[in-house]
Amino acid sequence: MKEQSERLLAEVETKLQAVTDLKSANELKVYYLGKKGPISELTSHMKDLSPEEKKEYGKVLNDLKQTITTSIEEKIKDFEMQELNEKLASEQIDVTLPATKIPTGSPNILEYIIEEIEEVFMSMGYDVVDGPEVEEDHYNFEMLNIPKGHPARDAQDTFYIEDENILLRSQTSPVQIRTMLAAGGNTPVRMICPGKTYRRDADDATHSHQFMQIEGLLVDKNISLSDLKGTFDTIAKKLFGENCETRFRPSYYQFTEPSVETDISCFACKGKGCALCKNTGWITVSGAGMVHPNVLRNCGYDPNVWSGFAFGFGAERLAMLKYGIDDIRTFYQTDLRESANFDRKVEE
Repeated sequence: MKEQSERLLAEVETKLQAVTDLKSANELKVYYLGKKGPISELTSHMKDLSPEEKKEYGKVLNDLKQTITTSIEEKIKDFEMQELNEKLASEQIDVTLPATKIPTGSPNILEYIIEEIEEVFMSMGYDVVDGPEVEEDHYNFEMLNIPKGHPARDAQDTFYIEDENILLRSQTSPVQIRTMLAAGGNTPVRMICPGKTYRRDADDATHSHQFMQIEGLLVDKNISLSDLKGTFDTIAKKLFGENCETRFRPSYYQFTEPSVETDISCFACKGKGCALCKNTGWITVSGAGMVHPNVLRNCGYDPNVWSGFAFGFGAERLAMLKYGIDDIRTFYQTDLRESANFDRKVEE
């Protein structure tokens, strides 16, 4: 066996010296170490040996196989390194060439609007509060002074999940209720609650079954309608420019008394009248009012001591006005070409 081993090893060394490329080296490896090669053939003879002979035979065979494997692998690595060096020498990268432009997405324009409004209100001491989108009727309607049988409860408007007790919130007002309840009826509240809301609207250019609402609430002592007007002025000027004027018009909501519609002067025609403002010079952007005494009472606040105001904006409505978007469905498209326009609109 030793003689066979030495003879086979010498044969391999001779052939390795004659190998001139990687392909030949790999072929040599397959020939000697493959299933039908000399090593496998020598291994097959072990079945005819005695246990003592197998021990000596196996040791010599393993040493032979290890030596041949190492020699061939080293040769293969030499050729691989040689090929790599030749490739590096022949290929050069021109670092002055322009890079490939990879299209990327953009934050949704609603995010810009919401963040912009959050920054304004946080600068005035407001907290940004979140709440559940799957809500109880108790918080979504009853605590807001909306009794059973009110049209807002109709199944045509609200997505009910379980009977009439669990629903997808139709407004973010329940977050205001939960915040006041957590305050215990003896602590001032100053908060906004941006978030998704859901109503049974047919989707078209101006309506969506899902939309973003930004509601706010301030409860303290000696709060009046003039405080609401000043707050509304601040946010309007931040969003639409320092020349933006505001006004209140009487309205009605179950959860505020008195209630108002909030208008801004048309930034397109400067109040002269155009298609955007329907020739009135004014654009309605939100509803607001003083928190109804019943709502305060429901949340543990004494309306004889505490007062407050509440307001609500539609984020889509504000974005459509500010950036000239004429279809609400644009906000929910996933086309990168469309979302890329958001960056340009914000920059403008």
